[in-house]
Amino acid sequence: MKSPIWENIFRGWNKEKESDTVLTLKQVPIFADLTEKEFTQIEKIIHKRNYKPKEFIFKESAPGVGMYIIMKGSVDIVINSSTEDETILATMKEGNFFGELTLLDEKPRSAAAVSCENSVILGFFRPDLLDLLKRKPSFGIKILLNLASIIGDRLRETNEKLGKIRRGKK
Repeated sequence: MKSPIWENIFRGWNKEKESDTVLTLKQVPIFADLTEKEFTQIEKIIHKRNYKPKEFIFKESAPGVGMYIIMKGSVDIVINSSTEDETILATMKEGNFFGELTLLDEKPRSAAAVSCENSVILGFFRPDLLDLLKRKPSFGIKILLNLASIIGDRLRETNEKLGKIRRGKK
């Protein structure tokens, strides 16, 4: 026979469901190896915004302020967006991230990012990362090391592709 007393005591013990924001952040390698507490802290400084189709997230040559993560929707990364010579370099989908180099420097954007459809985009900005590094250095360093690893992987992949192109032209 079940005891109603025990059922009442244990009713509230189910772990709270993670937010959609945290679930999205957990897909991004830059936030790999973070604790649940750290994800909660990141969620507090992340910026969420809705974009309409064809709306710019950022424009080519604009100052870089941070990286973006697609929570819902899709985004085209384009060059020459204001000319007839517009070229789509990549189409990013849910869970993808872009613009992460600006976490390291504030150089102008080398391409534009344009929403393809109604999209929900998360922004993680350089000033927030720098503040995190001051307040909680070990936490910020985890993010920076993950970022360095991703940039290193992308550089190796780019070098490999460049090598194949050069070998093909000989």
